Amino acid sequence: MKAILEFNLPEDHIDFEDAVNGQKWSLAMWELDQHLRSQTKHPPEGMSDDTWKALDDTREKLYEILNENGLKLR
Repeated sequence: MKAILEFNLPEDHIDFEDAVNGQKWSLAMWELDQHLRSQTKHPPEGMSDDTWKALDDTREKLYEILNENGLKLR
């Protein structure tokens, strides 16, 4: 099976860039998730409870946003 995306450039350049950079966005979100996971699973010495909670809440919000948009981290 093949899929062909067609854009009218330069008018559709933003949509074109979004399509071309989709994998980069996915990787960036995965890296952010891994950073948040690392910081909450193995918090640096001296991290306050409030900071830990903010990081954990941020990771939960990331997953909520992804789920609302039908996206999953790979």
